[in-house]
Amino acid sequence: MKDRRGADDAIEIARAANRVLIARGKKVLDFNMKKDAPDDETLLKGMIGPSGNLRAPTIRAGKTVIVGFHDEVYGEVFG
Repeated sequence: MKDRRGADDAIEIARAANRVLIARGKKVLDFNMKKDAPDDETLLKGMIGPSGNLRAPTIRAGKTVIVGFHDEVYGEVFG
């Protein structure tokens, strides 16, 4: 079952995290949400897909949020 989340949910999820990792292809954006949080527009640019919903996969691992798939990021976070 798909649980569709829009922009408001994406921001809420990101702001509750300590770290947000956004993977797009080979590029990874790494945001420290406690020390240097980006503005909402920057977060949404990476977190929301063309359908207007939160991109899949999006995973919450403790206080870290990972958006998109990137092998090295998964290896770092999940060991």
